[in-house]
Amino acid sequence: MEICYLSQIDKSFFSKIEFENISTVNEIITDVRQNGDEAVRRYSLKFGDGDIENFQLTNYEIESAISKVDNKTIEAIVYSIKNVKSFATAQLRSLKEVEVNVGGNILGHKIIPIESVGCYIPGGNYPLPSSAIMTIVPAKVAGVKRVVAVSPKIKPVTIAAAYLSGADEIYRIGGVQTIAAMAYGTESINKVNKITGPGNKYVTSAKKQVYGECGIDFLAGPSEVLIIADETANPDFVAADMLAQCEHDKDARAFLICFSKTFAQKVNDKAQEYLKSLSTSEIASCSFEKSTAIVVETMEEAINLSNEKAPEHLELCFNNAQDYIYKFSNYGSMFIGNYSAEVFGDYVSGTNHTLPTNQVSKYSGGLSVFDYIKIQTYQIVRKDSIIDTAKNASALAEQEGLFAHKLASDVRISGQ
Repeated sequence: MEICYLSQIDKSFFSKIEFENISTVNEIITDVRQNGDEAVRRYSLKFGDGDIENFQLTNYEIESAISKVDNKTIEAIVYSIKNVKSFATAQLRSLKEVEVNVGGNILGHKIIPIESVGCYIPGGNYPLPSSAIMTIVPAKVAGVKRVVAVSPKIKPVTIAAAYLSGADEIYRIGGVQTIAAMAYGTESINKVNKITGPGNKYVTSAKKQVYGECGIDFLAGPSEVLIIADETANPDFVAADMLAQCEHDKDARAFLICFSKTFAQKVNDKAQEYLKSLSTSEIASCSFEKSTAIVVETMEEAINLSNEKAPEHLELCFNNAQDYIYKFSNYGSMFIGNYSAEVFGDYVSGTNHTLPTNQVSKYSGGLSVFDYIKIQTYQIVRKDSIIDTAKNASALAEQEGLFAHKLASDVRISGQ
């Protein structure tokens, strides 16, 4: 980990990763769009997912997979689902349908669930049953009728998590070909209205390219954490939390903002000690080596640096952290206090772990129940209030030179 002072930070620290339209991604999408199942099967074999005859898991296969998962893991899955469901339900209840009288007309909005969604669950470096929970549970709470779960090389634990979370269909496929299949539909996979969930740069590029054919949550990755720590923080905790992020993949990053080089060195030394026995050290050490600790003098500098970086995960490990939370405006999810480990949000606390990275938090929050609903408006213009409404609409239409618009307003006045 590089340790530096604020004055040594250059523009590259704040640079964003561009999710380019990778040419091979475009080729795969076009192929799947034209050749359906055959193309999905061909790319699954090419990229190491095996020769897959039937994409969708049968009820027997689901039951068999669940029977292979130990009770301790099932209990943890159920615990996580309960907490994620509770928070998503509370979020949904915070929204209200609206109907008001404005100028004599009735205006309102309805809260309507999206009809079908595809939840992408990565399965590359590790099986991620937690991603099944985080993407599927909010969808079912929102009232989505058809929730499709997809994951490459899907493991029994992921199947169990997807089923217990409420997935209506589970498929053993992944990669760019699966994003294309969900966006456009194939012989055996009906298209969905929206695709959510994390993925590697190829999956992310695919989501970018199919956006418009269907909706997506946001473009995200690689994973990142930023920790602000003072002398009251535990360097062992900080080191462990940084490595927890680094082990995702070699492009993941951890950032530490602290107030002394001594503290930063303690964290670095402890991380190096952990890496000696960490089974994921090959990936984690690569990411940690490219991570950064920045020494600042004031809390104001730390806050400004964090808001500009706009991290996916933000940990506040300093004295009286709760007094400062409203000064932070850009982050995917915030973890307040020394015992609020980011990994709790990854798995069981109840907030969602599918979060904006790459400074997306400057304009978007993380995945939630809100991503699975639509706010759709309606109006009722009454005959007894038509004069003012039509007269003013007609005046604006005339200014814009849209005379059929003006006509549609005027005839309602003359035709009363």
